Amino acid sequence: MHATLEHMTIWGLISDASLLVKAVMLILLLASLLSWYLIILRGSVLKRRERQLNGFMQRFRGTPDLVALYRETAKNTDSEGGVEPIFQAGLQEFNHLNQHSGNGADVVLEGVERALYVAISEQEVRLEKGLQFLATVGSVSPYIGLFGTVWGIMNSFLGLSQVQQATLSTVAPGIAEALIATAIGLFAAIPAVIAYNRFSSRSQTLLTRYYAFGNELQVRLHRKLHGAPINLAAAA
Repeated sequence: MHATLEHMTIWGLISDASLLVKAVMLILLLASLLSWYLIILRGSVLKRRERQLNGFMQRFRGTPDLVALYRETAKNTDSEGGVEPIFQAGLQEFNHLNQHSGNGADVVLEGVERALYVAISEQEVRLEKGLQFLATVGSVSPYIGLFGTVWGIMNSFLGLSQVQQATLSTVAPGIAEALIATAIGLFAAIPAVIAYNRFSSRSQTLLTRYYAFGNELQVRLHRKLHGAPINLAAAA
């Protein structure tokens, strides 16, 4: 039976809800918890990637010796990725192609560009990890909550057929418990949508900076083609 108006509480309404409405609430609650976990996790990852990029660019622009920088990054490369694997991929491809005297400057630089593109694409996949789930929660949760609300309200009106006189005390609890499902759906969706938009923007900014770094590295390597060759064997 539904609680009376005088004793209605949030927890009381949830406990008195139908089994289907409870299942909807549980699904939305789990989706919200997973969303917050991803929000905290991806926020931390993006912050580290931004800090790593800023620090690496200072070292990259401040050192004339790319081999020494390669040796340093090879020892400290983060397993989660970042700009350092991009730098290593470009420099390795440059060394591989430049060791063959038959390769012209255009061939070497084209190979470096392809290697950088592949490395940046791998980082793009890493940056987008978890964003699809946030987008799904943000778009689907309100409809799941609405489904629970519609079902709960339908049960309330069906219950009215079993009473002689409909009063506020008989219909209000059922409607209130149904509306809780919509509230939980919005509670799950709003943070997910905000986080998705924010993380997408930050990820795109990082990718733009990765491509800019790739162009800057190609300029440095183009200059190296007219100077001393880079020997990565000594840096390994």
